[in-house]
Amino acid sequence: MVIQIVLLVVFLAMATFFAAIQESFSTLTKGRARKMVEDEVKKAEKVAQIMADPGPTVSTALFLRLLGEVGFAVVVVRLFVVRVPGGVWSAIEAGAIVLVVLFIVVHVSGRTLGRRNFVSVALATCGLMKVLSAVLYVVPQVMILLSNVFTPGKGYPDGPFASEDELREFVGMAEASNQIEADERKMIYSVFDLGDTLVREVMVPRPDVVYIEEGKTLRQALSLALRSGFSRIPVTSPKGLDDVVGIIYLKDIVKRVFDNSDAQSSELVSAWVRPVTWCPDSKPADDLLREMQAARIHMVVVVDEFGGTAGVVTIEDLLEEIVGEIRDEYDQEIDPVTEVSDGVYRVSSRLSLADLGDLFGVELDDEDVDSVGGIMAKGLNMVPIPGSTLTWEGLTMTADQYAGRRHQISTILIQRVPVADGSPADHADDDPTGQEA
Repeated sequence: MVIQIVLLVVFLAMATFFAAIQESFSTLTKGRARKMVEDEVKKAEKVAQIMADPGPTVSTALFLRLLGEVGFAVVVVRLFVVRVPGGVWSAIEAGAIVLVVLFIVVHVSGRTLGRRNFVSVALATCGLMKVLSAVLYVVPQVMILLSNVFTPGKGYPDGPFASEDELREFVGMAEASNQIEADERKMIYSVFDLGDTLVREVMVPRPDVVYIEEGKTLRQALSLALRSGFSRIPVTSPKGLDDVVGIIYLKDIVKRVFDNSDAQSSELVSAWVRPVTWCPDSKPADDLLREMQAARIHMVVVVDEFGGTAGVVTIEDLLEEIVGEIRDEYDQEIDPVTEVSDGVYRVSSRLSLADLGDLFGVELDDEDVDSVGGIMAKGLNMVPIPGSTLTWEGLTMTADQYAGRRHQISTILIQRVPVADGSPADHADDDPTGQEA
């Protein structure tokens, strides 16, 4: 009787011990093992060797765990069926005890212990498991081969994740356990989402595209680049944006003007355009990012299904989908309305026309646009840049400052038209933008 009780304890401890080992080496990753080696953790080299091919160790631990469970079950059945009379009921009681004890002690406690302390367990048992794996590895392997006779076909799918959702959950768990920061989780999620994002969703839309006609001079192009803040500008024929002939680079203009100052007035933009790259608006954003990286292209022109220009997209637009909005040191929070001087106000380009009307005591409305920036773009029939001027409903609007990487106008200076002028200001003043409608 005493021997059988000792055997019960030994088999139960054996099953629990190897269940913890099996779980620890199943939870441990190769990356974690490499990190332990880099940190010069004691016995980390042995752990890394095991994790290079963990199959033999995990299979051996599984075999020894099952051996302990079977041994425990045999001893319990012998105690109840042989020594305790009762026939069938004794067998049922023995099975119930085996089920409860193995579930609680081995499958819950043992595996939980191995998962929670997988690093400590792996370090403590790596030497033992290398020896046992070398001696006993052939036994579980033979059993696996025999099982393949009854379950033919390929093994488990490669990798620990069967879908993107499982990987997302894993990243969420990593954040919950403070392995990564919240911003890092958001960035990883953004990488996933980029594959589901189309170019049309990230491009600069056609109404916001700053461009220049091929017949303009280098001086006009240089002025437009400096005032708009863009270093690459699409070049069009007189037909407009639906006929983009190339891209003009600010660095090409500056180099040419530096080498020959007369070129700024004598040479046209058409002589310095670079080839344009086209992209359908239905293309996945991640595919375009890879292509732009490989070809070292920073700007492409996006076309719609009918062949018309839908907008432009830069490599920065695509990166913003991953890292978030890129702002520079000059970007500041903008107040909706600021009085600059008597009767002159600096307003946000997003200020509604109704609020602007309240500011000047007039009724303002438009059926197409709702904001100050929108009415200015509509009135000019082009993208406003700093210095662009529009007179509308007795108000003079002057584009003031741009903000953000896309250099869109963020503030506009507004004042009443002086009564002495007698007539609205001219909209097309000496080609202030260098940009064609």
